[in-house]
Order: sequence, then C-alpha cells, then structure tokens
Amino acid sequence: MTTTSPADATRASSVTSPSPADAVARDLRALPKGHLHLHMEAAIRPDSLADMAAGSGVVVPMPTSFGDFSEFSATYQGMLVVLAESANLFRLIDEAIEDCADEGVAYVEFGASPQFYVATFGSLDASLRAMLAACAESGERWGVEVGLMITVDRTESVEAANELAHLAAAYADRGVVSLGLANDERGNPAARYEEAFRIAKHAGLLSTPHAGELAGPDQIEEALDVLGADRVLHGVTAVRSEPLMARLAAEGVCLDVCLTSNVLLSVIPTIEDHPLKRLVEAGVRCSINADDPILFGPGVLAEYELARTTLGLSDEQLAACALSSIECSGASPELKARAVAEIAAWLAA
Repeated sequence: MTTTSPADATRASSVTSPSPADAVARDLRALPKGHLHLHMEAAIRPDSLADMAAGSGVVVPMPTSFGDFSEFSATYQGMLVVLAESANLFRLIDEAIEDCADEGVAYVEFGASPQFYVATFGSLDASLRAMLAACAESGERWGVEVGLMITVDRTESVEAANELAHLAAAYADRGVVSLGLANDERGNPAARYEEAFRIAKHAGLLSTPHAGELAGPDQIEEALDVLGADRVLHGVTAVRSEPLMARLAAEGVCLDVCLTSNVLLSVIPTIEDHPLKRLVEAGVRCSINADDPILFGPGVLAEYELARTTLGLSDEQLAACALSSIECSGASPELKARAVAEIAAWLAA
C-alpha cells in the first residue's frame, strides 16, 4: 500500500483563491471523503447506546465535557459493557456504516480493538473474524468500503502489541489495512512498539499511530523514524516545528486531524485556534475526521462544515483534505480511482 508522491502531496494541498463558484457553497455531503480516524465503539448513535444500556440493565454516563484525557478514557471503557453482547456490536457496526453513507463517506477505516471482545467470541481471532464479517456485510448494504485499523494500546505490554500485530498481519489481505497505536502519549513512548509496527509493515499494512495530540513534535518524529508512520492520527502539535511541517509536506505523510476532539480534550484552546488551515497552507496532507462522535458530538460531515465556516478553508482546500483522506487510506485501488475522479468533478461543478 502506498500514498502519493511528495510532489503530488504538495500540489494537492496548495492554496488556491476561492473561485466565483464558491459564492454558492458546494454541498459537502456530496464531496466523496474517507473517514480515517474513527474509533469503532465511539461511532455508536446516542439513541442506540441508550437503548442498549436499558436492555442490558446498565448505566453509561455521558459527560458533556472532559477535564482530562484520563476521564475521556474511563468513559470510553464504560461503553464497552453494552457492546459485550454480540447483537449490540453488530448493530453498532451497521448503523455506523449507514451514517457514513449518509455523510458522503466513500471509505471508512475503523479503529478496531478485537481484544475488547475476546470474552464475547472466545478468542482474538474469532473476534476479528466476526467484526470483519459484519463490516463486509454492512459495507455492501450501504455502499461504503470498510477497512479495519487494528489498534494497539500504548499503555499495554509489548507482548500484547506484538500479538495484535501478528493477528493484523494474518488478515492483511482480508479487510485489515493498518496498525494503529492509541491512548495517552505522555509517559508511553511509541518506540516501545517498534517490533509490532515492523511486523505490520512487513505484511504490507499501513503504520497509523496516534502522535502529536497530547505530546509535542518529538512524538511525531518518533512515529516517523521508529514506527515508519504512513499517517499520523492527530499530529497537530507539528505546527510548533517548522522543520517538522516541512518534512511532513515533503514526505507526503497525512495527518488525520479531529477538530472538535482537539478542543474538548484541551489540545487546542478554541476551534478558532485550530492549526488545520496553517498545516494545509504549509503543504501538509491532512484528512478531516470525527474521532469519537458519541463523546464529542459532530460527525465527519459536521467537521468539514466547521472547517469551512469557522476556519475558513476554501472548497479547494476542503477537496484537498478529501483527496488526502482517500489517497492516503487503505482503500482498494478501484475505490481510490473512482473517488479521486468524483472529488475532481465536485470541485469542477
């Protein structure tokens, strides 16, 4: 799996003055896009979560703000209780893919954690097979291509990470497209998981770790140098380093940016302060994503709208982000070719 060349990346992300056609805003729902930073469990609909919780006889509190990342993490873990029932998990997958279709998503790359469901399905392998089957069925139903990013928890052991990497590698040609690394960066350096990402890269999977969210540019550099990152989830603290931004632009590494998440987790003070536009103007490839809609609110379409109305991204810049979300993804060559043509048609309309 490859991304486009650095030259193409710089060209695609270049700033173009808004055309007269922008006076009537193009429909962002009609813009084909990839959703590359979406944790599967957090894609659940609020009403569905309430329904599932009532049926399971549990209470899942949903705070309206997060004082710290650890509070967010604890809330996320609480949602797993209702998803331990396989029917609820399959419902979540189907509804999340339906929502993707409604928002103009051509391809979604779910952050997936089969380790959460071992008690439900009996083993890591069985959990992953069940998730892949459900994604394939629902993807066909709603017309959305689905790939899975198997997610390593950077607070867990190296042995657990390597086990997940071997599992991901075994399904590299059967729906698994990337290996991710999530949870709090602080005190949990990416370099510990070098072997896991070596296993994944050797199998042809994309390296897609979280970095540069709660920690600084040094963690992004470590993700690039040690993990061979093809994309970096978040990566917004790259704006603190001009040389790093230049490197990201030159190498065509995509940042999977999440606007609202960054504000609610106190990564960025306000939406108006978000560096997405500065990154795009520096030639850095960026995709726009929702991260955890059940917790933060907006879906990916609303995040695109926010980038347009609050950050002032032009339609050319929004199309460049959509292009990055397709070309830098684990989508099939056929989907990429079709979506790239449709993005060009959207911009030409």
